[in-house]
Amino acid sequence: MLYVGENYTKMFLVNDGKVIWTFQTGPGYEYDDVWMLSNGNILFTRMQYAAEITPDKKVVWRYDCHVPNDANHTEIHTCQPVGLDKVMFVENGLPPRLKVINIKTGDVEVNHELAYNPAAGVHGQFRRARVTAQGNYLVSFLNLGYVAEYDKDFKEIWKYPINSPWAALRLKNGNTLITDEKDNLTREVNAKGETLWEFKCKTDLPPDFQFLSAPQSCTRLANGNTIFTSRGQGGKGPQLIEVTPDKKVVWVLQDWKTIGDATAVQVLDDPGIPEIPGESEH
Repeated sequence: MLYVGENYTKMFLVNDGKVIWTFQTGPGYEYDDVWMLSNGNILFTRMQYAAEITPDKKVVWRYDCHVPNDANHTEIHTCQPVGLDKVMFVENGLPPRLKVINIKTGDVEVNHELAYNPAAGVHGQFRRARVTAQGNYLVSFLNLGYVAEYDKDFKEIWKYPINSPWAALRLKNGNTLITDEKDNLTREVNAKGETLWEFKCKTDLPPDFQFLSAPQSCTRLANGNTIFTSRGQGGKGPQLIEVTPDKKVVWVLQDWKTIGDATAVQVLDDPGIPEIPGESEH
């Protein structure tokens, strides 16, 4: 698995429980999104920038935000490869913008303003956006309280209100899996907005496995299980927990000596080509 946490400056590649590769970015916040592509390159966000590196840690693409201390500063917390030549990301700002950049030519192919609350600031605007298999954009409006799907022309085609949507991903079954950080729950809904599955961490996890910080994102595995990520608290508490569809705990990761907090994880032996939208439920 490829593993990052927003409060730790090192990403980890873990195999059979052992760390086999790391990448250290230096001081500053925060890792939020990460992808290993089929060519072995890694695409990630680091709040102040988004970048792609090779397995030997050479930077092949980087997009920097505006000066962090500037009143009009911007931030990046989400990205996705679209093929090996393009990257979709959201740049939080006043206004925030969803962009698609051709990293080979430098051309900005999509540059669309998203809805926002000017009084709420930049930092809490967006943490996840995804391109679906149909080429639509699925966007989690964290501080506006809804998830929306737009077609390629940014016409709204679906909307779902939920308190604090940190992340949403379109599953291969057509449903949408949403992580509500404030309410400490993850909910799977269909196109009609009906709840088909819901996991409430406070009540569905055994007392010994309670997260000390509500999950921000999750990954749906090919076997139907779900992995939740957590930042923990003060270097304590579970970082990852995998559960079955009937809410049984399969596996718990709690290893603060070896790795840091968890914000995103990509399970690399699951099927699908990551840079083809819709193939990775991550």
